[in-house]
Amino acid sequence: MNHRPLHSGWILSSERTGEIPASVPGCVHTDLLAAGAIGDPYLDDNEHRLAWIGRTDWTYRTSFTWEPDGHEHTDLVCEGLDTVAAVTLNGVLIGETANQHRSYRFPVRHLLREGANELVVRFASAYAYAEARRAELGERPGAYDEPYPFIRKMACNFGWDWGPTLVTAGIWRPIGLESWSGARLAEVRPLARADGHVRVHVRLDRPSEEPIVVTVGGVTAERRLDGQAGVVELRVPDPELWWPRGHGEQPLYDLAVRLGEQEWRGRIGFRDVELDRDAFRIIINGVPVFVRGVNWIPDDCFPSRVTRERLAERFAQATAAGVNLLRVWGGGLYESEDFYSLADELGLLVWQDFPFACAAYPEEEPLRSEVEAEARQHVARLAAHPSLVLWCGNNENLEGHADWGWQDKLAGRSWGAGYYHDLLPSIVAELDPTRPYWPGSPYSGAPDLPPNDPARGTIHIWDVWNREDYLRYAAYRPRFVAEFGFQGPPAYATLRRASSDDPLTPGSSHQKAVDGQDKLLRGLGDHLPRPETFDDWHYLTQLNQARAMAFGIERFRALMPHCMGTIVWQLNDCWPVTSWSAVDGDGRRKPLWYALRRAYADRLITIQDGEAALVNDTGEPWTGELRLERRGLDGRPLAKEVVAVHAAPRSVLRVALPPSVATPDDPARELLTARLDGAATVRGYAEDTAVAYPPAACDAHAERVPGGYRVTVTAASVLRELALFPDRLDPDASVDDQLVTLLPGESAVFEVRTARELDPAALTRFPVLRCLNEEVRT
Repeated sequence: MNHRPLHSGWILSSERTGEIPASVPGCVHTDLLAAGAIGDPYLDDNEHRLAWIGRTDWTYRTSFTWEPDGHEHTDLVCEGLDTVAAVTLNGVLIGETANQHRSYRFPVRHLLREGANELVVRFASAYAYAEARRAELGERPGAYDEPYPFIRKMACNFGWDWGPTLVTAGIWRPIGLESWSGARLAEVRPLARADGHVRVHVRLDRPSEEPIVVTVGGVTAERRLDGQAGVVELRVPDPELWWPRGHGEQPLYDLAVRLGEQEWRGRIGFRDVELDRDAFRIIINGVPVFVRGVNWIPDDCFPSRVTRERLAERFAQATAAGVNLLRVWGGGLYESEDFYSLADELGLLVWQDFPFACAAYPEEEPLRSEVEAEARQHVARLAAHPSLVLWCGNNENLEGHADWGWQDKLAGRSWGAGYYHDLLPSIVAELDPTRPYWPGSPYSGAPDLPPNDPARGTIHIWDVWNREDYLRYAAYRPRFVAEFGFQGPPAYATLRRASSDDPLTPGSSHQKAVDGQDKLLRGLGDHLPRPETFDDWHYLTQLNQARAMAFGIERFRALMPHCMGTIVWQLNDCWPVTSWSAVDGDGRRKPLWYALRRAYADRLITIQDGEAALVNDTGEPWTGELRLERRGLDGRPLAKEVVAVHAAPRSVLRVALPPSVATPDDPARELLTARLDGAATVRGYAEDTAVAYPPAACDAHAERVPGGYRVTVTAASVLRELALFPDRLDPDASVDDQLVTLLPGESAVFEVRTARELDPAALTRFPVLRCLNEEVRT
């Protein structure tokens, strides 16, 4: 077999732009940007200025030479065409496509010429296609007035409450010629169990007399197929089991499948996954796993720019924050091989939504056949990955049909139920019976039950943020929270890059959520003071986001094992925007990320309802002396209690606060601290707006160290929620910690990573160094 990429020499054209060089893989927006024909779509209001791109037809054209290579067949393999494409070779139409989510293979041997050949891919407007299908099939309700349910394309391309409307077109994944002779390995689908049993399903494009030879873990088996499909079975003795991070190691085994000179190679892991549908618990190798998850959206509106290195950076941010699961959200994509292989290596569980989100989807042709084709391709493609533990039918469509007034608007028209309750589960059962399927999220386990019932299945919590104070999280007693979030602006350097406003204002940040700016301020409630300047707005709304999410996570983790998972909305962003993310669109960690790291720690102390809840999500008991202190803001100890504790593995121990520390003499002038081993927490007895904080006073100095600076802060007064923002001085600078509370006499050391020479004094001054009780002074 011979594969030849066709990634060079492409020209992009349209009636509006003329011809410009094109990069493949890529898309129209990135090509226009590289040619200087448009401004960066992520800056200022360029998103709106560039709306014409999604309503324009585009042509990609290249020429290549070809010589006979001795093989019987040659195919043009298109791994990703976005989206409505007509492909011609040497003037002959060889195929038409209308699905970004699948690949295509076209036989072209009979059309190839010795010497020069011309390949043309014409993309029609995705808007025009989707709107035409809508006119044929009838309107469907959804969260946005966009036609995304009528085309198999990344839904968030059409805009979301965190994402821009940038409707793309282009050859977004590799394209090339593949030559072969005899029979071809059309599909390899290995399914592995924890007992070492491996069933390798093989499909050929035509019968072969040659045997299929499978090798894994030093064991080899072979079989000659009867026809074009069959299974080769083998057993690896005493395999090392693959575990999610925090529960064990992630050994991976090389697996090779050979047919003559052809070879498919991949890696598998031995593990079993079950879903306890009554309690909604994910069970790996017989062990229930508390999910410390984050929702994942496409990391860029232009996915061809998302490299393995970028994914590795984002995954490292997730794992460093204590995350053990990524939910690939239904308004995005089936992600790349790099995505799932990195998850395999790191022990990150993957919950994979099928790409349906927040709308009623028609089930008529040609959409139904496209859905089936893409689902079959990706269920088979991803079968080898041990990290993938759940297929989910959709995001919020079952809830939409039940609770958002869709039924009257639909007037009996199809809305996707046949996909979620019939087609998709049947495909998963046929092709990947080693993994559970769940029809959607939120979902309570049966079509006749309220989808968003906290007592069953998965729920999404959005009354908080939209209407309620974040303390309302305490009113929930859920089984599993698959979405909940609170907004905060991006890092200062990200906002500064994305906006030409001078000076910056709260309105300088992209804000796509309905009433988002008002909700940010309303969400401060009685928790934090009202900002008077941009700097205060930026700090206080970021702090409030971090606090809100930490409060919710801690409440739900303390309910373990009744509640067995939280999946925060969201880990990442695709552009610079005020959103629910912990890592902003430029890859910078927001204060929420640091709060997430604390709330998702293996061992957590949280103060709730007159108790200290000790959450021990490790395989070892947590034993020691819990030290509880009631202290004045001046640092004076007012009461101290020591409690011997023993929290069993994977458990929560609740300890009633002794009266001496449970009730303050003066809530406005006291704090509660709790410490056990390396875990600690500081809690106020009153909301910060009611606390009589003194003006901040400290000794702060910065010194140059290899790789950056070390900033040491020693408190002369209480310093509440001390934070350091070095990106205000260097956009590439980062800091190892945020949101630290110090009592008088206590110190904190911040490690700042930067390659630049900075003014050390600036690292110790407002607004780079600041805390809740006014600016920090040296």
